[in-house]
Amino acid sequence: MVAVPKSQPKPLSKVNVADIPMPDPKITQAWLDDYEPRLREAVKDSKLQIERRENVLVVTALVDASFNPDRPAMLLPVTLGPFTRVAKAVEGDPKTAVLILGHADATGPTLANQKLSRDRAQSVAAIFSLSGLKQDRLMLRGMGSVMPRAANDSPQGRSLNRRVEIMLTQRSTMLGLLSKYNQPTPSETEMVAVQDAVPPVPAASAKKAAPAKKATVAKKPAAKKAPVKKAAASSKTATATAQAKN
Repeated sequence: MVAVPKSQPKPLSKVNVADIPMPDPKITQAWLDDYEPRLREAVKDSKLQIERRENVLVVTALVDASFNPDRPAMLLPVTLGPFTRVAKAVEGDPKTAVLILGHADATGPTLANQKLSRDRAQSVAAIFSLSGLKQDRLMLRGMGSVMPRAANDSPQGRSLNRRVEIMLTQRSTMLGLLSKYNQPTPSETEMVAVQDAVPPVPAASAKKAAPAKKATVAKKPAAKKAPVKKAAASSKTATATAQAKN
């Protein structure tokens, strides 16, 4: 029996979006009509939201309701059930693919936001991976703050911008969808280079280590001990004189 090689998406840099064949709109509409009720049932009684966008279905999880505030990339236990049900809804259909996008608000450094948004997307993707979706059907991106839903000038707006979006589409359109969200995010090599460049901070701590010069201060206690010896010596002299007088 001949082994069938795993289908892997082409590198996005080599894909011309204009060359990607788009499915028949009637097929797309039928796919949307088929999957939307399944997803709504999967997220019922949860805080996940569902909407249609062109030829994709989007499940949105707001960070404030889905992630641990003390460990920003860790999902809350209450989200595991709904995410697992969404994953199971598509796991058995090889013609459906999933793109998971992490988003952040505009506070904090840009690269830190991109990394955090990717880490959150990775946490959600892990559930889909455990449910059986392979790499050729499951992709993720950390978008940072480049695609806000609201203005970042209020707590409410920033809360809407901190989110993870699960985008479900037909597998035939996945490359086109990926290319749409590929540009704003730096490559993993760039991210690693930035992370490797962070250690200038220890240099600051090295400056703090300068108090090693306090070793020179240790000479002062030695200077203080000298008078003690002189005092002791003078006391012996005084005693000897007193004895002499007696």
